[in-house]
Amino acid sequence: MSARTGGQILVDQLKVHGTSHVFCVPGESYLAVLDALHDAAIATIVCRQEGGAAFMAEAAGKITGRPGIVMVTRGPGATNASPGIHVASQDSTPLIMFVGQVARDMKEREAFQELDYKAVFGSIAKWVVEIDRAERIPEIVSRAFHVATQGRPGPVVIALPEDMLTDTVEVRDALPFAPALTRPGVEEMAELGQRLLSARRPVVLAGGSGWSEQGVKDLVRFAENFDLPVAVTFRRQMLFPADHPNFAGDLGIGPNPKLLKRVKEADLVLLVGGRLSEMPSQSYTLLDIPGDGARLVHVHPGPEELNKVYRAGLGILATPRAFAAAAAALAKPNAVNWAGEAAAAHADYRQWSDPAPVRTPGELQMAGVMAHLVAVMPPDTVFCNGAGNYATWLHRFWPFRGFATQLAPTSGSMGYGVPAAVAARALQPSREVIAFAGDGCFLMNGQEFATAIQHDLPIIVVVVDNGMYGTIRMHQEREYPGRVSATALRNPDFAALARAYGGHGETVRATADFGPALARARAAGMPAIIHCLIDPEAITPARSLTDIRNAALSKA
Repeated sequence: MSARTGGQILVDQLKVHGTSHVFCVPGESYLAVLDALHDAAIATIVCRQEGGAAFMAEAAGKITGRPGIVMVTRGPGATNASPGIHVASQDSTPLIMFVGQVARDMKEREAFQELDYKAVFGSIAKWVVEIDRAERIPEIVSRAFHVATQGRPGPVVIALPEDMLTDTVEVRDALPFAPALTRPGVEEMAELGQRLLSARRPVVLAGGSGWSEQGVKDLVRFAENFDLPVAVTFRRQMLFPADHPNFAGDLGIGPNPKLLKRVKEADLVLLVGGRLSEMPSQSYTLLDIPGDGARLVHVHPGPEELNKVYRAGLGILATPRAFAAAAAALAKPNAVNWAGEAAAAHADYRQWSDPAPVRTPGELQMAGVMAHLVAVMPPDTVFCNGAGNYATWLHRFWPFRGFATQLAPTSGSMGYGVPAAVAARALQPSREVIAFAGDGCFLMNGQEFATAIQHDLPIIVVVVDNGMYGTIRMHQEREYPGRVSATALRNPDFAALARAYGGHGETVRATADFGPALARARAAGMPAIIHCLIDPEAITPARSLTDIRNAALSKA
């Protein structure tokens, strides 16, 4: 052992645990850590606002299954980062936020930018801790990596008093983290097999986090062996290939009515990894609460989630990838009672996801945009988005076919798409990355386009501009028809903004213009924005704002 500063010890622990990227906004409260990063073999992505940095770390956690790392300064830096902590909490994503803290001898005096981090983050983080002695850094960082990844994954917040980081101590490094994974028991898998063979209308729902590429392959094999229809939950579409004949679609916002009918009529629902929360459950209407025990098999890595909302007939405490491996090893039956159901479900999905019949008001047809993307983009393209009606086009019409190709917040946070795209391109430089953002969504974290420029990360951002907070306007027309309030937006020229940042900008007003604009953006080799101006009436693939308003007025 040799004497090291607290800052150096911390960075050494990140290296021990395999950290490749740190996303940060620098601050004087953790200068000793920044100094240690200077010589470390860790890529430091300097961001423009802590919320963007936290979203990048959350996206990194989604892609890798390992804790994404974000570093921010105390006080406003920490509160700016809080949306990323909330997303990691609701999306069950492993993340560790290191945040500066006032010196130990100034605590409890409301010193400059002082915060009680346990009070601030206690309800949205799995664990909040402050390191008061430098020799405990290896112990606490190791514990943080395990807490973030074991059971139901989630965020950890670690406060770092600035004087602790300059203390010099001798301490051994921790061992690399190795999370203890829950696995299904032999008896549980045997009971699942019996339930399956007794079923007549089974359906599998894949969701949650804690998956891997191999886990998805194992799920596919299980589905093939039992000829099961498999649907994915809200914004978890990368968990089953959309072009597979067993894929039944996604349970998101405004899903395929035929898929909803299939789940409601199923006599066995196998929920793997997810919680079936408000959005995929259609406001908790798909399954009885707390009943449905006779037909629900719930697989989840967190014991606190099993039987929390839904009373399961069979609860299996296991990570999704461990369960999928065990399910893939089940003996293939000679025959099943539901022959042909998977093929029928896939046919329903293909019909629902075909953009060709969809027409909306205006010269620029988003269905045509999606059809072009499907025709020209590689299957492993990573698509990112935040929240808003514009995301419907992506979720319904892009066929996600591979693991780690989707980054989207199940928590419904705006401003997520651009930072997530930056992280995706940094971690997966060989893949093309496209972020979808509404005009309101983009301007919540659009400044991270500058981060893409600075770090030479050629992302493409498709800004879908209808001049308003479209989702809220849609709800207004449904609840208060004709009374528009606080939803109109006056936007900049986003293509010109891209050029001002030093990137490539395109403006698209008609469907035929999108293909050439996309080709130029891809060829530019730099971050690009494609500014798509759509008719405000084109609020969903099926209904215009006028349709929604008239329907509401007719009920009045």
